[in-house]
Amino acid sequence: MTLTFTVDPVVDPALRDGLLELWTEVSNAGGAVGFVPPVTTEDVRPSLVKHLVAMVEGTQRLIVGHDEDGKVVAAAVLALNPHRLMRHWVMAYTVMVAPHLQGRGAGRGLMAAVADAARTLDGIEAIRLTCRGGLGLEHFYAACGYKEVGRVPDAIRVGPGDDRDDITMLLPLH
Repeated sequence: MTLTFTVDPVVDPALRDGLLELWTEVSNAGGAVGFVPPVTTEDVRPSLVKHLVAMVEGTQRLIVGHDEDGKVVAAAVLALNPHRLMRHWVMAYTVMVAPHLQGRGAGRGLMAAVADAARTLDGIEAIRLTCRGGLGLEHFYAACGYKEVGRVPDAIRVGPGDDRDDITMLLPLH
């Protein structure tokens, strides 16, 4: 399946609704994108609004993947680092691919689009991201060129008695 990736697309109701649907679907499939299932689009909406506001403020960039039918099936956010001593790297957030596309190259395509977008930003030398342990996500990101640079054991509490490591990954862009 060929996806078309767009950086900083115009946010209209169709894109907003597509992102809400994707984020909800990924969350309910057990994806590590900030929620624990079950969630509704109304649960997700405030988090999406925060990303959209940050885009307008110029502190975040959105990368969206559409399928051949124009449906939103992948997305990620790049956040510029506001700390004056750390402005040479960006943070990737809310990296998600529709569950039916996982394992079919869509995630690698998204991560390549994220890296390409970061390379267009003046002075950016690396992408940092964190992922939830226990799902093998660090292996996926390693296959995309990221290196594990830190791990905080049991930092993420998914539920009572279900603590996961918070894993930091880094992709140098040079």
